Amino acid sequence: MKRASVNSMSLVALRTSQRGFTIGRNLRGAPSNQAHHESTSSGHEQQHIKQTNNSFTSSAYFCRSRPIYVSATQQHVGKTTTCLSLISGLKKRFPHSIGYIKPVGQQHVPVYSDDLAKEIRVDKDVTLLREHFNLQHIDYKDMSPVLIPKGYTKDYIDGKISHDEQFNSIINAYRNIAEKNEVLLCEGTGHCAVGSIIGASNAKVASLIGADMVLVANGGLGSCFDQLELNRVLCEHHNVNVAGVIINKVLPEKYEQTKDYMGRALQRWGIPLLGCVPDRPYLGHPALADLERIFETQMISGRKHRFRHYTVPDITLVTTSLTRFLSNLREKPTRTLYLCHATREDIVLGFLAEYQRRKRVGGPLFEAALVICGRAEKYEISRELRDMIEVHDEEVPILLSPFTTHHTMECIHAYTPKLNIHDKSRVIAAVNHYEKYINYDLLLSRTGNSLVSKRTE
Repeated sequence: MKRASVNSMSLVALRTSQRGFTIGRNLRGAPSNQAHHESTSSGHEQQHIKQTNNSFTSSAYFCRSRPIYVSATQQHVGKTTTCLSLISGLKKRFPHSIGYIKPVGQQHVPVYSDDLAKEIRVDKDVTLLREHFNLQHIDYKDMSPVLIPKGYTKDYIDGKISHDEQFNSIINAYRNIAEKNEVLLCEGTGHCAVGSIIGASNAKVASLIGADMVLVANGGLGSCFDQLELNRVLCEHHNVNVAGVIINKVLPEKYEQTKDYMGRALQRWGIPLLGCVPDRPYLGHPALADLERIFETQMISGRKHRFRHYTVPDITLVTTSLTRFLSNLREKPTRTLYLCHATREDIVLGFLAEYQRRKRVGGPLFEAALVICGRAEKYEISRELRDMIEVHDEEVPILLSPFTTHHTMECIHAYTPKLNIHDKSRVIAAVNHYEKYINYDLLLSRTGNSLVSKRTE
């Protein structure tokens, strides 16, 4: 891979500017690790900083307020959901000047960049945030500056990708977005240490652009606080101020207890609890579209119901007689997900017949779905049965799993649904649920942002 050219002066300029900015922050009483940070910088970099300090002490294109960097404490804590809710609340206060960037991404999708007039790849969460909130004033090329596809880490260690090349990509993207917006939200990838192997951890990138950190953790007390401490210490090491904490997925019956005790526990760090969000199980229920992704297949009928969600504890594996299955189908909640083996053609036909019966005589809406399981190339449903299923076309949701019934159940139970731009009902439900539990005024004041937009347009 050919190494890209690097504008080292712009990198040094930003580092100089941000060091001066961080010192100003520490004078206001935030925890400082500046002496340690300065002592660990290389002599070569220090020499350039001294040479350019007078020339780059201010930059017109950088926001005076600090960017808000959101990082998790571990996987599956609802970081992207939190970012959606933060953007939603902030956009009400800054309708024309809210920016978003995910500096380092992993899973990526193709999009079209208007500025570059070509297709590029960006992190999948970027498309969700940009399209859902119609952030058309920001081009895709600036929203996902560094991607880590397969082989990237080895190329970095082999020296095919330079450290400064990465940082300049982030700096340039940050600059382009910051100059157009009053408030800038940065979404991290995983916990604060993710990206360390390529020298671009969330904590380090937040330090680079002078951002304040918001840590997102799952509900609890002891284990939650332990995870927060690990991430807080890394932020302190990189001289990043932690603006606050948001606790997600709190058991409703322990909401007041968690809010009280975590709020008091965080006081020892001088960090406020910005939000405490009770769990809403629906947000963790898989849709049929999620099952398509798990099994790398497509529904063979009922595709218009792809974004219908099903409760995992209510999934039913059919091992009984047809008579008993039909009885369950009429007694259990109408929106139940059933699994059967590919050899149980009687169950499939009974499922189709029950749909036809309800359509003819009326009664509860038929919302059940069926997953037909069987190892690929060993258990195939017959052509005749497939024809009968396809006759129902979009009405009856049925899909195939290439695994055993046991493995299929394990996959569904282990899966953590992720928000995506196509599942609009879940995205809207998540935003509406989270938004009312977050203290936006406290977040803005903690990060040096104004509470309302100063723009008139």
